[in-house]
Amino acid sequence: MNLYDIIIKPILSERAFEGIKNKNYAFRVHPDATKDQIKMAVEHAFKGVVVESVNTANYKGKEKRQGRHVGKTAKWKKAWVQLTKDSKPIEFFEGLQ
Repeated sequence: MNLYDIIIKPILSERAFEGIKNKNYAFRVHPDATKDQIKMAVEHAFKGVVVESVNTANYKGKEKRQGRHVGKTAKWKKAWVQLTKDSKPIEFFEGLQ
């Protein structure tokens, strides 16, 4: 798996915005990515960033109905990335506060 395939998109919610003050960022990541791969991908994508810890959560796909047909949405994974205190913040999130 390529490092650029691991991070899918940032999560922009109220809870995620509260964590930006403490250098805690939320990302939607590839469901098969490990914590070490997520750490390497964030440090590679955002230069000058040092990751302290990574917490992940797996989400199951929800069942959706369209008339009598039943389907499921895709499963996905969320990663909370905590940066070190002396690390520079991620510039993408700085303009959103």
